[in-house]
Amino acid sequence: MSKPEKLPPLGVRLTIDVEEVERKNGIAYSTRVRWTHPLTGHREGVKRIHHSREAADGWLERMSGAAATGVDPGQTLETYLVSIGDRWSRAIDGSSTYEQYSAGLRHRVLPALGHLPVAMITAGLVDRAIDDWETRYGRSIIKNSTAALVLVLDEAVRDGIIARNPAKDRARRTVVGKAGAHPDQEPANPRELALPDVATLNQLVAELVTAGRHQSWGDMAMVLATTAMRISEAAGLRVGDVDLENGLIHVVRQTYPGRGGLVTKTTKGRRRRDVPIIDALGPTLVRLTTGRSADDRLLRGPRGGVITTATLRDATGWDAVVTRLGYPTLVRHGLRHTALTWMADAGIELHMLQRVAGHQDPAVTARYLHPDHESMKAAGSAFSAWWSRSGPESPHLRVVGGNGKTA
Repeated sequence: MSKPEKLPPLGVRLTIDVEEVERKNGIAYSTRVRWTHPLTGHREGVKRIHHSREAADGWLERMSGAAATGVDPGQTLETYLVSIGDRWSRAIDGSSTYEQYSAGLRHRVLPALGHLPVAMITAGLVDRAIDDWETRYGRSIIKNSTAALVLVLDEAVRDGIIARNPAKDRARRTVVGKAGAHPDQEPANPRELALPDVATLNQLVAELVTAGRHQSWGDMAMVLATTAMRISEAAGLRVGDVDLENGLIHVVRQTYPGRGGLVTKTTKGRRRRDVPIIDALGPTLVRLTTGRSADDRLLRGPRGGVITTATLRDATGWDAVVTRLGYPTLVRHGLRHTALTWMADAGIELHMLQRVAGHQDPAVTARYLHPDHESMKAAGSAFSAWWSRSGPESPHLRVVGGNGKTA
């Protein structure tokens, strides 16, 4: 990055000079702004040569804007981001979200838009950048990159560089990300990410134990697929969270890699919840809790460390294992989808399924319900039978127009 241009201090009064200079290749414009530094009292200034009056006027406007607001209105997005540092991240969770947003800025936003003056970034340019990302990246990567751009341009609005945030005016998209080709991309129906049956789950567990050469990898997979916990929540479990007597696991925290190392904090949504212990999981939990302190971590790797989605993937060669089993798109989070799908198929009511999942919105949980076409057809048949029994006295439908009159 080139050295930033010297700017006048905030609030100083500028003396502006413009002079036409005749050169071999035509008329040029020598522009100069001068000011008295408010601290030292020294006279300072900047001088530039421009090849058009428009360019000269634009540069002078930038200098005047810098004196009025303290920022350069013509600086590029990259230069602006350097100048504000991490100020854009004040409103986000520094222990988790920051790393993903920061990576989005470095690897996607700046290569696409960093060379442009902030004031020249439009909603159309943002749309074209996202269009390009969609050919190469999954949904969560694009979401994090776009969210970070929105936060940076919010700061530009506060600094008076732009009047409104163009990233907030981007086009709405029903599908975001490279479809079917990236592990971050999930279909609209999470049921499609679930394993088909218990036999396949048992085979996966056995394969993970063999590939990773340790029982802990299989234990983590079994816990995820029977409790519907997120892997960070399972990693945060303590022995004392398992209540074998009442058949419940208390989900009260999560542990995951964050900024500066492992982070342990409350669950997503900051709501504690209980999940049931089914018979298939009981023997595993008895083995993991017997003879251990209540404060011990329940699930530990071969060396006693935390099992994260990355360590489970790398230690077992996850991608090769699931491909060999015939499910190449299965990710670790797919085991949570598996548990919720099977619970829904078992007839667990929506409100209880929502509590187990820890969802705040029941519409999110409802996606796991089986599309029961037979029940819908039966409802239609019952309505038809009622209609036919009415005979000649069958009710008449009235269509009411927008003016309130019957049509």
